Amino acid sequence: SVSVELEESVTQAELEKTVDELNARSDVHGILVQLPLPAHIDEHAVLKRIRVDKDVDGFSAENIGNLALKGGEPPLAVPCTPAGCVELLQRSGVDCSGKHAVIVGRSNIVGMPMAHLLLSMDATVTVVHSKTPDIQEHVRRADIIIAAVGRREMIRGDWVKPGAVIIDIGINDVPDETKKSGYRLVGDVCFSEALAVASKITPVPGGVGP
Repeated sequence: SVSVELEESVTQAELEKTVDELNARSDVHGILVQLPLPAHIDEHAVLKRIRVDKDVDGFSAENIGNLALKGGEPPLAVPCTPAGCVELLQRSGVDCSGKHAVIVGRSNIVGMPMAHLLLSMDATVTVVHSKTPDIQEHVRRADIIIAAVGRREMIRGDWVKPGAVIIDIGINDVPDETKKSGYRLVGDVCFSEALAVASKITPVPGGVGP
């Protein structure tokens, strides 16, 4: 594998030149750009520059388009976090067909591709976000909750329908003087409250991701 580390001050032109060089190399079969990028970088332009056959993150318009289409060509790659969530659901024996899934968060990295994947599994999907009124009312009706909003412990136990399945993708830090680092990690769901209500729930850390 090839690791290319650039300074945070890298220019748009320098970053795009690096992507072009990797696109041209026959010994590089996939390109993954670590997100988020610095604020001065046009993230969309960088991702668009990756050759579709080297887009291992599955973020290109062609890959996402094929993911969204019913039938037709499958995407060459599927975004890894949503793909991991599907794996968790399948290995845990969760049948998504006919279930109401609520995704909290609409990012291009998680929320939107997750919606398409769940639709392909015959779930009925609702995506809620910062402009959605009464988010908790939508979440309360969910058989499956995918939390990917980046707000620590936003989803409380009384938001959860008894028996619901929860996948918590959020990774947030909270101050904790008992830890050597001075903080501990929590998810977007209040784990201790939801644990008493949900049938299945992923911990943070130790569930999705670190």
